[in-house]
Amino acid sequence: MSLLTPIAAALLGTVAASILALIPALHIYNVAGLVALLALKYPAGISNETLAMFMLGMVVGHSMVNAIPAIFLSAPDESSIFVVLPAQKYLLRGRGYEAAMLAGAGSLGGLAAIALLTPVAPLVLPPLRALVQPHLHWILALVIVFMIQAEWPRGGTQPGTPLAKFLDAWAGLGAGIVTFLLSGLLGFVLLYRSPIPTNVAFQNLLPAFVGFFAIPAVAQSLITNLQLPRQHIPATLDVSPGLLARGVAAGALGGMFAAFFPIVTGGIGGMLAGHATAQRDERVFIISQGASKVLYYVGAYVLFFVPGLHLSRGGMASMVSTLYTPTTPATYYTVIAALAVSGALSFFLLLLFTRGAAKIIERVNHRIVSAMTLAILVGVVFWLTGPGGLAVAGIASAIGAIPILWGTRRMHCLGVLLLPVTLNMAGLGGTVAKWLGLI
Repeated sequence: MSLLTPIAAALLGTVAASILALIPALHIYNVAGLVALLALKYPAGISNETLAMFMLGMVVGHSMVNAIPAIFLSAPDESSIFVVLPAQKYLLRGRGYEAAMLAGAGSLGGLAAIALLTPVAPLVLPPLRALVQPHLHWILALVIVFMIQAEWPRGGTQPGTPLAKFLDAWAGLGAGIVTFLLSGLLGFVLLYRSPIPTNVAFQNLLPAFVGFFAIPAVAQSLITNLQLPRQHIPATLDVSPGLLARGVAAGALGGMFAAFFPIVTGGIGGMLAGHATAQRDERVFIISQGASKVLYYVGAYVLFFVPGLHLSRGGMASMVSTLYTPTTPATYYTVIAALAVSGALSFFLLLLFTRGAAKIIERVNHRIVSAMTLAILVGVVFWLTGPGGLAVAGIASAIGAIPILWGTRRMHCLGVLLLPVTLNMAGLGGTVAKWLGLI
C-alpha cells in the first residue's frame, strides 16, 4: 500500500468526524462503533489498515472540533467538562470565538507534542507499562482521593451557630462526594445489569455521559434564557508564545497521564496537571484543556501503534484492535505522518466552523438554540439506546444537576467509571456488586 492511501483515509475520517462533532451528544466512539460493525459485516469493502487510518482521522477531527458544541451549546463530553466554565465566561463577553481558538491552539500543540515524542515512545513506554501495570488499582485510588480532596471546603463565613458554619463550609464538598458515590452506583448498574440492549452494548455509557455532562447544562441554559452579546472575531489571539507554551506543556502532561492510565479522562488529567503546574491564567487553562483533550483521545489511539507496546487505551483503540494489529514499525511512523496532516486540516475546519457558530449563536434566540440542543440530545440517546437509554440518561441528569445546584465540580460524575473499575482492579468489584444485589 502506498503512503497516499492511508493519508487519504485519515483525511476523509477527519472531515467526516469534524462535521459529526458539531452534533451534540454524538460521541466519536459511538460513530466508530457503527463503522466497525459495518466493517465486520462487509470485510471486503475496505482493508483493515485503511480502516485504522480512517479511525485515526476521525479521532483527530473529533478531538479538535468538539470544542464548538462544548462552548457554544453548553454540551461538553467527559473530556471537555473543565473547559466549559471559563469558556462560558468568554462567550458571555462576546469572545466565544476566541475561547474556541485558544482550545484549538492547545489541541494543535498537543498533536505537536505527540509527534515530538515519536522517537522516544518505543524506548520508554513499554518498560514503563511493565512497571506500573501491577499497581494500577492503587494509582487510580489515589487519583480518586485527590480528585475529592481538591474540592476543598468553602464557605463557613456566614453568621450563625458553629454547626451552621460547618455545614455551610462542607456543603460543596459533601455534594461532590454524593455525586461521586451516586454516579459510581450507576456505573455498577451499567456494568453488571445494564438496561441498554445487548445489540448496542458498545453504546452503554452514552446515555450516562449525556445525562451527566450535557443535559443539565443545556437545561440550565434553557431555564435562565441567557442573551448572548455579539460575538467578536479577532484577527489574532491575545496570548503570548510563553503562555501558549505553558498551556500546551501542562495539557500535554495531563493528557499523557490520561492516555496511559485506564479510565482517567482528559478532564481529570488536565485537572491534575493544572494543580501540578499552578495554572491561574484563564487563557493558559483553556489552552491546556485543548492539549489535554487531544493527548487523551489521539495519544491513547497512537499508543496502539507504538512498537513493542500496542496498548489498547480508549474506545477507539479497543474497537480497532478487534479488527487489526499493527505488525511493523513503519505503520507507527505512517500514523504520525497522517496525524500531522489530519491535525492541520482539522484546525482549519475548526476556524471555519467556529466562525459559522459565532454568527449563528448571535442571530438566533439562545433559548431556541438550547431547546433544539436538548431535543437533539434526547433524540440521539433514544435512537442509539432506546427506552432503557432514556431511563439511564434521566437518572444521570438528576445526578449531574447536583454539581450545578451546589457549585461543585461536574468531574465527580466520572465516578461512573472510576469507582467500579478501580474496585474491579483491586478484586473487590464482584463483592460490592453482590452487596448491591446486582449479581
